[in-house]
Amino acid sequence: MRIGIISDTHGDGAAWEQALANCFRNVDMIVHAGDVLYHGPRNPIVATYAPKDLATLIKEASVPLLIARGNCDAEVDSMVLNLPLMEQVVVQMGRRRLVAQHGHRLVAGDAEQLAAYYQADLWISGHTHVARLIASQGRLFVNPGSPSLPHSGPLGNIKTVALADEEGVKILAVATGEVLQEMAWPQK
Repeated sequence: MRIGIISDTHGDGAAWEQALANCFRNVDMIVHAGDVLYHGPRNPIVATYAPKDLATLIKEASVPLLIARGNCDAEVDSMVLNLPLMEQVVVQMGRRRLVAQHGHRLVAGDAEQLAAYYQADLWISGHTHVARLIASQGRLFVNPGSPSLPHSGPLGNIKTVALADEEGVKILAVATGEVLQEMAWPQK
């Protein structure tokens, strides 16, 4: 099973299309860690900001999509997308459990505690727009960054998404599909 992981699209339909074409070919499911349509009051409006277009693209996607509600997501977004926006998403991928939450309500240490409680093999969060992949306490933690409005971090200011499969987790450059960072699943 292959799961595409995306967050913080903020109404950028072109970024969604690029992620599908370059990174999410042949995925079985997509997990969106929130902030789907609205750009948010703190974010600049990107030239390709078109939330109505992105909503249409998401509804036309041929792959199932699960969405964790972000701080810029509203009830109307759920109605426009015709999909539920959940506080957290739980996916069982073979022997691996993936849990996604936007992350805007978490403080230091919360993700680790919740990942342990839910026995998550992979904890997915967004919100910061900074791509990050780390291993801690026998688990992987990923923030796929943003395909629309990336903030500079260890991997630079690159538009990114992530991919989870049987081997592990990878952070990919949206423009090229190039693997920027990868980690194998910790031994159980």
